[in-house]
Amino acid sequence: MKPKDAATLIVTRTTGGRTEVLMGRRAAGHVFMASKWVFPGGRIDPSDFRIERAGDLPKPSQALLARELPARRARALALTAIRETFEETGLRLARAAPPASIAGPWRGFRAVGALPDLSALTYIARAITPPGRTRRFDARFFMASAEALLDVPAARPTEELDTVAWIPMDEARTLDLPAITRFVLTEAAERLTAPDRPLPYVRQLHGRHRVEYLDG
Repeated sequence: MKPKDAATLIVTRTTGGRTEVLMGRRAAGHVFMASKWVFPGGRIDPSDFRIERAGDLPKPSQALLARELPARRARALALTAIRETFEETGLRLARAAPPASIAGPWRGFRAVGALPDLSALTYIARAITPPGRTRRFDARFFMASAEALLDVPAARPTEELDTVAWIPMDEARTLDLPAITRFVLTEAAERLTAPDRPLPYVRQLHGRHRVEYLDG
């Protein structure tokens, strides 16, 4: 089965001197990663290629993605991460804009007055689900500061995530996490003090787990 393109967003904030990360627990009824704690994310959608945006990805992230994808698809994947975060938590990584009436998955995002802000994102990791799994994804992981959120109401549970919370990073490691989520959580923590770290690319090659590090 060929992996499907997907994107994930790691949002961090500092409260009372502690760094917290936005995470959610997948509902128990899900076929894929049921009851696991994850970052918001999901599959690319055709609407992600068409939605209007504010700003563009920072140049270093563009350069890394250009090794893997045409610019238009790379941009759409970054937008996927923002859309999925809104759908799963209600939070918008965006700039204020006049409300617009559109059809499709971005309807709620645009109806309340917001344009997704790509300039707030940093591309930090890529991982491909190993062969033989029920579902396979070629996932790109993006990171952003909560300061780029248009507004910060309490994150809310949805059909995808039955619990959504800001969790201290050191405590997040004690949760029931998929292996790749644990790996990327560690990567995100390291990037808070070393933002120019090489990008890890996680995959299975010739039956063996492999992590390559790519410089910008």
